[in-house]
Amino acid sequence: MIAPLFLGTLIAIFQLCIYMFAQQALQNAAIEAGRLFLTNSGQNLSQTQYKQSICNNYLPSAIFTCANLIVIVQSYSDFASASTSAPALYNNGNPVMNWAYSPGTPGQVMVVQLVYPWTVISGPLGFSFATLPNNQAEMLGVTAFRVEPSY
Repeated sequence: MIAPLFLGTLIAIFQLCIYMFAQQALQNAAIEAGRLFLTNSGQNLSQTQYKQSICNNYLPSAIFTCANLIVIVQSYSDFASASTSAPALYNNGNPVMNWAYSPGTPGQVMVVQLVYPWTVISGPLGFSFATLPNNQAEMLGVTAFRVEPSY
């Protein structure tokens, strides 16, 4: 009688632990990927090259699929105008396909966001922390910084 509740709770805890581990890995990847721009060594990369660099060097391929990763890079004049809020992945039920990519210049503020639609499994009694269609939750890694001046 207690076994189904125990197993359901155990599965929910296991799934949440994997999600939190993946979230931390994505956040670490965002910080490391931001350093390319911070040090003026990533400004010449295209969006595709930058995304591939992130997938090859910073994300564990065992838990992330590079094709699902969304990379958003924006530059601002100051921190007050910078936005770090989570982007909308769907517009009127349709997935958004184009994302901002604006590498900053020395002295500008940049925000690098790595967004990943993480697939979750519904738990017992309909429990799910999915916030997107197709039983997915939006996972976000973000970093904001000022690009170092070049000497």
